Amino acid sequence: MGKILNYLLLAIPFSIYFSYTGMDTFMFFAACLAIVPLAGIMGEATENLACYVGERTGGLLNATFGNATELLITIFALKAGLFDVVKASIAGSILGNILLVLGLSIFVGGLKNGEQRFDRVHVNNQTNLMFLSIIALIIPAVFFHAERQHHALEGFSLVVAAILLIVYMAGLLFSMKRTSDGCSTETAAWSKTKSIVMLALSTVMIALESEYLVGGIESVTASLGWSEFFIGIIIIPIIGNAAEHFTAITMAMKNRINLSFEIAVGSSTQIAMLVTPVLVFLSLVFGEQMTMMFNYHEIVAVALAVFSAQFISQDGESNWLEGALLCAAYLIMAIAFFFL
Repeated sequence: MGKILNYLLLAIPFSIYFSYTGMDTFMFFAACLAIVPLAGIMGEATENLACYVGERTGGLLNATFGNATELLITIFALKAGLFDVVKASIAGSILGNILLVLGLSIFVGGLKNGEQRFDRVHVNNQTNLMFLSIIALIIPAVFFHAERQHHALEGFSLVVAAILLIVYMAGLLFSMKRTSDGCSTETAAWSKTKSIVMLALSTVMIALESEYLVGGIESVTASLGWSEFFIGIIIIPIIGNAAEHFTAITMAMKNRINLSFEIAVGSSTQIAMLVTPVLVFLSLVFGEQMTMMFNYHEIVAVALAVFSAQFISQDGESNWLEGALLCAAYLIMAIAFFFL
């Protein structure tokens, strides 16, 4: 994460002040700004801690905290009963990672380094996992659209959530056996103690700022006319994954396009097959179950995004024009969601 983003930490005291003065709209935007550097600190702490715990445990640690910011924001939205915001955020994260982040990475990497080559087999494995998540999204909309089938939909959602978790863990195990992260205690920038402390502090602060962000949604929709759907599918994913997005683009500029693909596509896989099932099960704790029923717009957008990633990764090469096409596709969808 760029050091300049650390200046955004100044937004933390402002968000606290706005929360006590009842200025919810300002609180929302201050929380958005504060979450960006906090997510970067959490990611850096996780990466450094992974160097001390070994490859397999480190891989699991990275997978667990890879989308922790997004998970914390959606947990508070879930607690508030904002199921539409949660589902839109899930769809928006997948769209943002595959179209915007991957597109920008390929674009800037191509402009600076020309055509870039990546591990086509590994990327295809990730997109194949994403195809399974698309099936999990489409089936409820086709088979359980009637109101009288809601009880069956709840049971179906729990079963599918469990299946997605199992398959994701299998894919994670396969990925860890196939590749090595090349990280060691000698290459870690932070000590083990500092990594643990920073991870704990960033998690607590992100939880606080996530509560502020969710608490300001109603005020933003009333004052600016933004829909909860637009906030969920565009604003929250960009904020929650901003630091990770910055890393992916930076790696592409350094001609490490494999890592950019891993961040963008791998993060989408985590959202679809790890975060979504976890949220389904967590909703039971809050008294009202969230189902796997997504709306038509979300399903179509996610499916098109995954198909785009599959087409881009077929030849194992990328260029700036392919990146520009992915960014254009995201922009078209974002404008459509704004007016929806």
